[in-house]
Amino acid sequence: MMEPLRQRADFVINTSSLSTAKLRGELLRLFGGGEEKGGMAVSVMSFGFKYGIPMDADLVLDVRFMPNPFYIDELRHQTGLDRAVADYVFGFQQTQGYLDRLKELLGYTLPLYAEEGKAALVIAVGCTGGHHRSVAVTHALTEFVRQQGYTVTENHRDMNRGG
Repeated sequence: MMEPLRQRADFVINTSSLSTAKLRGELLRLFGGGEEKGGMAVSVMSFGFKYGIPMDADLVLDVRFMPNPFYIDELRHQTGLDRAVADYVFGFQQTQGYLDRLKELLGYTLPLYAEEGKAALVIAVGCTGGHHRSVAVTHALTEFVRQQGYTVTENHRDMNRGG
């Protein structure tokens, strides 16, 4: 009964052995309109643990082990988006080592999430108050994810909160 339609079709997909994730991936490949990396949108957000972990986070990273710019008078009232704070945070070997390992982890796992059909992934990076360390690391990770070809947004939930 469907044979006339099948003869006119540009694409035929046998779904009998496809999971929903694989079917979604195939449909995005065929009709996704050129979206990068299977259409998965990545959101990288900074937050302060003292305000709670973001409820929508898929991955939560804790950077409270890094040296804290809060204790440097001239950096206290700046944020991780300010060059002086970022230079301070990334000036330590443990920060560089951690970022290298995060890039390796994300470089490995992001394609797997996309292949599985995940439409959105939220990576939350937390420090104590969400002003300095988490903001600087979030900014760096956002650029890395963008370089990997994903649609990515950057958000700093607690950066402008007081106290």
